[in-house]
Amino acid sequence: MSSFSSASRLRRIAISALLLASCALGGCSSIDRLSQIGEQPKLSAIDNPTTQPGYKPVQMPMPKPEVASYNPNSLWRNGSRAFFKDQRARQVGDLLTVTVNITDKANIANETQRSRTNKEDSGITDFIGSKTITQANKILPGRILTADATASSDGKGSVNRTEALQTNVAAVVTQVLPNGNLVVEGKQEIRVNYEIRELVVAGIVRPEDIQSDNTIDSTKIAQARIAYGGRGQIMDVQQPRYGQQVMDVLLPF
Repeated sequence: MSSFSSASRLRRIAISALLLASCALGGCSSIDRLSQIGEQPKLSAIDNPTTQPGYKPVQMPMPKPEVASYNPNSLWRNGSRAFFKDQRARQVGDLLTVTVNITDKANIANETQRSRTNKEDSGITDFIGSKTITQANKILPGRILTADATASSDGKGSVNRTEALQTNVAAVVTQVLPNGNLVVEGKQEIRVNYEIRELVVAGIVRPEDIQSDNTIDSTKIAQARIAYGGRGQIMDVQQPRYGQQVMDVLLPF
């Protein structure tokens, strides 16, 4: 019994030492990663985006507000956006579906060459009797005030990029600007085995661009912020180790 308790005590000491070493070398976030070994990554809790530490209300140039006025013998009023009321998103808390459709392709190539050669030769071999001095003959060259310079550079660069992303995500209206535009933000998390895929969409949309089925294309979102990534075991393997990242930052070559 005593040997079993001793082995358990040694194991706890070893785990504690490993956690302390990880905290000192790779940051205390390593403790959280070690504590999640063998566990599925946890999904983030659903919360109010406006309460996040980095959230800031959007401020954009706004036109002067138009006062709604009613005309006699008319069902239409100035300042109204539609004659009949619809169910599309229009106020804080409403939902709408963002159709993310990104198919970007860029192909750029350029080359720059530059060269320059300079040569100056005075043709002076003796300057105020310098050649008559023994030490001066050893130091001074055959011609005085002679200079040569040569410089050249050759730079090439190319970009070949293709991106494609097609998916849908539901977003929440978090703010209504004075001119009626809507600030939306949506986040989607999908867990497959031990890997989480995240999709974040945020930006400003115009109510007129929202289709009748309460969807809007991502190309019609102003100040769009779209992020697609993941975290989990596969992402951990793809990332360089902490030591390699530190060396990449510190090494000057």
